[in-house]
Amino acid sequence: MRHQRIVHVLVAVVLLLPLSGCGYSLSGRGSFLPSWIKVIGVPLFKNNTNVFELERRVTDKVRSELAGRGKYRVEPGEAGVDAVLSGEIMSVMIGPAAVNERNQATRYVLTLTANIQFRTIRDNKVLWSNPSMQFREEYDVSSTATATDPAAFLGNDVNALERLASAFARSIVSSILEAF
Repeated sequence: MRHQRIVHVLVAVVLLLPLSGCGYSLSGRGSFLPSWIKVIGVPLFKNNTNVFELERRVTDKVRSELAGRGKYRVEPGEAGVDAVLSGEIMSVMIGPAAVNERNQATRYVLTLTANIQFRTIRDNKVLWSNPSMQFREEYDVSSTATATDPAAFLGNDVNALERLASAFARSIVSSILEAF
């Protein structure tokens, strides 16, 4: 009888354990923003580099990433929004990440640096900012040519530009929504 009661208690504990809130949420789904923020404006980022259309691609990816979270409506400007995510792409640099036996680069690392700010409209309060947010991505070299100009490298490799913009956008949105 006593053994049966212990088994019932253990079964109840095991069944109720998943219902207990531990404060965690799935990665990419949590948010520490005020609940009244429903509409987020993401104006076109400013581009201080010579990489053609980098600001458009990054801005589009940030908008898509925010909208994909399902909690927010995303607008391209500041009118009628609760908060604004603004950005200024400060630089894009390229350098060798790996070389072969002839000292030729086999992989490059691209580093994108941006000034990002997320603020509320009603009280102009900055909720999150990073004046020198950096993101690095490595790319394989498709030929033996050396790349020293990020604009030339990204202009010749559209997939690299898309990957860089997508990964950078995920990093920004995760940093803001998950307060990391």
